[in-house]
Amino acid sequence: QYSPDNVAGADGDIDPTEITFPGCPCLSSSCVVHACSCLCHGENYISLCLRPTDEEEEYARPVFECNAMCQCSESCQNRVVQRGLQFRLEVFKTEKKGWGLRTLEFIAKGRFVCEYAGEVLGFNEARRRIQAQTSKDSNYIIAVREHLHSGRIMETFVDPTYIGNVGRFLNHSCEPNLFMVPVRIDSMVPKLALFAATDISAGEELSYDYSGRFHNLPITNREQKSVEEDNRLRKPCYCGSRTCASFLPWDSSLFSAP
Repeated sequence: QYSPDNVAGADGDIDPTEITFPGCPCLSSSCVVHACSCLCHGENYISLCLRPTDEEEEYARPVFECNAMCQCSESCQNRVVQRGLQFRLEVFKTEKKGWGLRTLEFIAKGRFVCEYAGEVLGFNEARRRIQAQTSKDSNYIIAVREHLHSGRIMETFVDPTYIGNVGRFLNHSCEPNLFMVPVRIDSMVPKLALFAATDISAGEELSYDYSGRFHNLPITNREQKSVEEDNRLRKPCYCGSRTCASFLPWDSSLFSAP
């Protein structure tokens, strides 16, 4: 079932459509830094493109867009992901990877491409679905972990297996042309937004790194050891990049016993 936005999952703990953020009082057509409460972490976009993270910053900045409660206009420059698809994309059959997604037009670096939308699950339901899968099943469940300044980790589980959007057809690549950023609009439940990591030509397949390491922190020694131990359970990667890791990324936490 196609849905352009996230929906509440089977466990019903989280409603991603609920508006819990207060709106900004800006009466201008477009919000500006220091005057808008939604831009307290700085400017998010420049001419529809995600503002590059400063090289000295270790982590990506939080992105909060203006929302339905804001007084600013629909044309505000801090409303990008919520506008949805702006490019013509095509689902196509790949040679080795099953279905894939490609663009039919040029996409500039930094532009929002699409969301990875589906059912927003709690940890227990995500683990139940993962453990019910067989080796022949395709896994669409993504686990996104955000490390907060307090040391706490926020987890978001999205499953587009039964309800989702075009993002479910994106394949993994060890050298991808997209990267994922959690973007918050109406509540703390993020939209998993995919942006262009480089200029992308028409006809090019779209991909991102399922592990989340691309445009993020490098793999640690502890992670590497875990990866090597789990190779027998992992699926081969057919991205064909020069730095291909040979296997698709693997998250063992969802397979562990309660």
